[in-house]
Amino acid sequence: MFNKIIRNRRAVQAIIGALILAAYMYFQVSIWVIVLIGVVSGAIFGKVFCRWMCPLGFIMELTMGKDPSSKNLQLYNYHKLGCPIAWISGFLNRFSLFKIKRDSSTCTDCGICDSNCYIASLNKDYSIYKEKKENPSTHYSCSKCLVCVDKCPSNSLKYRV
Repeated sequence: MFNKIIRNRRAVQAIIGALILAAYMYFQVSIWVIVLIGVVSGAIFGKVFCRWMCPLGFIMELTMGKDPSSKNLQLYNYHKLGCPIAWISGFLNRFSLFKIKRDSSTCTDCGICDSNCYIASLNKDYSIYKEKKENPSTHYSCSKCLVCVDKCPSNSLKYRV
């Protein structure tokens, strides 16, 4: 079931983003409340706001390609530099309760996770499955799209506490 949610991430983002936009525009919820929601979600789940909740992120994703190493994705990440929620939740990636964890006993070292991870595809110092590399899910830019978890053929990757 979790993989089904991951595969429908854009729909989840559209719904949550629309709710956040409606809360801000129609119910005059303070922008500081929305920032607080982003910070709290960052402390618990890591940098999930950008890929799972942000209305602007949803619009930007509609305009970019699906290739994780595309220039459009790099532009998407560049635009997040102006967002205080992205700054704070990106910092909290290292300390968040939920993390992407690999079960080395079932991992086949196939590399599919790295080929689907935009951080590992852009920076060779990061790898989800290679032991001596930095885990990209703790990197500032990882916004927990969880494609790596979904694409793992041996179900060795889990997003959990």
